Amino acid sequence: FHPINIGRLAQKGREPLFVPCTPAGCIVLLKRSGAKLEGARAVVVGRSNIVGMPAALLLVKENATVTICHSRTQDLPSVCREADVLIAAIGRPQMIRGDWIKPGAYVIDVGVNRVDDPEAKRGYRLVGDVAFDEAVEVAGAITPVPGGVGPMTIAGLLQNTLRSAQRAMP
Repeated sequence: FHPINIGRLAQKGREPLFVPCTPAGCIVLLKRSGAKLEGARAVVVGRSNIVGMPAALLLVKENATVTICHSRTQDLPSVCREADVLIAAIGRPQMIRGDWIKPGAYVIDVGVNRVDDPEAKRGYRLVGDVAFDEAVEVAGAITPVPGGVGPMTIAGLLQNTLRSAQRAMP
């Protein structure tokens, strides 16, 4: 997340040395699930330097119209309902409700949150930033938590490692 790398990501016609793994994984998931990104209305809920901002920049590179939101966005549910593509990376368990989602939208849930669950073996369970049970009834496609974006992040790390090794070779 070096400033030069992020700057190159943001500049038209420039490529970063390394594309941030989790946001890159989100784009791959969207493309492989058939999402048409060009001209799509995309909403990214979360503005972190690690996921939210790079995801928004990658969506812009795909010619999506991007709105970046956060916990203090006015009338967040209404903004989310406009999204053909919704990326949730806010860090709040199940904040995005099913009735916030446009029917047929592609939903990428980046959040990984521990919530207490006395019935679970470890005393907790992992949930995303999206209320999955509600959202799955409305979304055209949605990533689960765990098992959705996480494996894509690992694949991205391996890809970046390979690129680094290739660049180091004469």
